[in-house]
Amino acid sequence: MHKYLILFLFIGTMQCPAQNLPQTGISGLYEVVQAVDDVAYAFQYWKQYGFTVVDSVRLTAAQAQALYGVPSALISYRLQNGNIDSHGLLRLWKWEKATGPGVGYTEPETIGSRMAVMKTADIMRIYDVYAFLRERKQPWLPTLPITDDLFGLNSGEKNFINRPVLVRENAVYGAYFNHVFFQRYGYEIPGYGTINPDAPLRTSEFTHHDFILPGKDLQAVQYVSEVLGFQSEGAPAVNGDWQKGPQRVFMMRDGYTHLYQGFVSPNNICGKLKFFVPLAPKPDRSAFQQPGQLGITLHSLYAPDIATIRSAAERYPGLSVSAITENEWQEKSFLLKDSAGITWQIIQKSGTRHLPEKKLQFVFTQN
Repeated sequence: MHKYLILFLFIGTMQCPAQNLPQTGISGLYEVVQAVDDVAYAFQYWKQYGFTVVDSVRLTAAQAQALYGVPSALISYRLQNGNIDSHGLLRLWKWEKATGPGVGYTEPETIGSRMAVMKTADIMRIYDVYAFLRERKQPWLPTLPITDDLFGLNSGEKNFINRPVLVRENAVYGAYFNHVFFQRYGYEIPGYGTINPDAPLRTSEFTHHDFILPGKDLQAVQYVSEVLGFQSEGAPAVNGDWQKGPQRVFMMRDGYTHLYQGFVSPNNICGKLKFFVPLAPKPDRSAFQQPGQLGITLHSLYAPDIATIRSAAERYPGLSVSAITENEWQEKSFLLKDSAGITWQIIQKSGTRHLPEKKLQFVFTQN
């Protein structure tokens, strides 16, 4: 028997129905942008997950006002996990005068909240750390990791020798950041989460991203396909408390449901976008979801020709766009804001040193 068995599955045939998408060349999600009040602590915190600073720049209040509509001086830091520069980066903002506390510590699926996801080689260690901190009255809420078969890979008889293929996942909600972690057993997906050997907590770059939105449907984010060119993984679907993974990660109470829809770039299997609309009352802190506030307040994408994307966005109902200008990294870019409260920075970039994976494949490791 071969030690490694590989199953190739094309995104178009496995995940996505045929779609007539604009050919934008858009990336998977490039950066999570988090505003912090203590840069020294932020560097130490993210070092545990393998992120290191690769660039920094200062903006005057006038420059920040022109770029982001925030009348405050700004120091911006770009962080990268290992050598993965094609997706999953982190940008830290330190405002001289932040406009507010951000979404902050609040219950799961609070409207306006954002979550970023990483692969790990030891999910229980991470859970134990946050559970220990919670016991000491720190504002962290970790969910107990749970295993599931997300891709239906366990057909046929399974036993101790022919072991099940599973993923274990959990969430960690915090005043500082909202995390999701996952660990794979019995398989890998090349290009979807690269563990950084220098990360003390044995983690990867960000692999996908969750957005909790207001409203009663997901129509407000259909521009993600129609303008940006992401492939929908399917029509909006109802998830609920009967699904053990979502039930645990989102701490769903009995009878609770939400709408869900996922999108993936045709140019990168990683950097996926996942959108959720609660179908029961939840706190709404979306007023704190904008640049100038603390926490996650912006996400970036890149494409080789942003003028075409901007023109399409300008014509699309419910979207507002800024002029194309240079951001703090001297990259041509523009801001796009939607009616659901999401702010994107679309950056002009023709490529990266690390080549993203475009084909989904399962490598069975038999561990």
